[in-house]
Amino acid sequence: MKNWIKKLGVTTLAAGLLAGFGATSALAQETVTVGIVSGPAEEIWQIVVDAAAKEDITVELELFTDYNQPNVALQNGSLDLNAFQHVAFLEDWNASNDGTLAPLGFTFVSPMGTYSEKISSLDELQDGDVVAIPNDPTNGGRAILALEIAGVIEVDDAVGALATTEDITDNPLNLQFEELDAAQLAVVLPDVAAAIINTNFATDAGLSLKEAIFVDADYPDQLNELYKNVIAATEETKDNETLIRIVELYQTEEVAQAIYDLSNGGDKPIWEGAPVFGDDAEESDANAEDAESEEDAE
Repeated sequence: MKNWIKKLGVTTLAAGLLAGFGATSALAQETVTVGIVSGPAEEIWQIVVDAAAKEDITVELELFTDYNQPNVALQNGSLDLNAFQHVAFLEDWNASNDGTLAPLGFTFVSPMGTYSEKISSLDELQDGDVVAIPNDPTNGGRAILALEIAGVIEVDDAVGALATTEDITDNPLNLQFEELDAAQLAVVLPDVAAAIINTNFATDAGLSLKEAIFVDADYPDQLNELYKNVIAATEETKDNETLIRIVELYQTEEVAQAIYDLSNGGDKPIWEGAPVFGDDAEESDANAEDAESEEDAE
């Protein structure tokens, strides 16, 4: 984990240095293809498309409807970048596919919400209830760990971020787990007691994070840092100046505002120096005031 963060920090520094040059002849007339998952990301990335066009960089967006194909397309060279996954997903994909994908910069952390049409709290779960979770290893593991944070189950501490149902050590309600493609979880809500859904798919289905009966990001001290999302390239292209410039054009206040607005305050921009909004901003200001008071007292 620390190696990923260190690499990301170096890349971010390089992007910052490039920002001082603005559009240069080395970047002119370049075309970059970026793979994203359809939904709010389209509007967010349009900001980058427009900004890049002013520097004679053409950004073409390729839309995907699931989490299975964007990394395949990036690895085989059909894409130059993709932006849809957190670090844990990327690491697992590389390990499972002999991949050489690498993160270029952080984007946001997306809360994972638990939704239900039958109960208003996880405390209302009954013996034998069915809970739907994503079927990919990292998001499925995150869903299981969210239920542990909520106190519904207990999981083997040695497992880490890639927990499976087999790693559940205590399931007092004998919950049953239905593992489905992440894009299908909102569809089965009427048929299960609850479903744990990634924010982008929940938003795409018309669900607001405010409707969630439990949100793992409300407990940041217990949320694994591997769940921070990234813009990814390949090891072979990660030093390409144009790709680094795209990261820089993404990591702006305008994009941060769009992330916050389009997720109804759910997604949090998390690159270094990213602005904070809403309740998070108030909390940040309060913490800053407390720190200043402590300094004055000294």
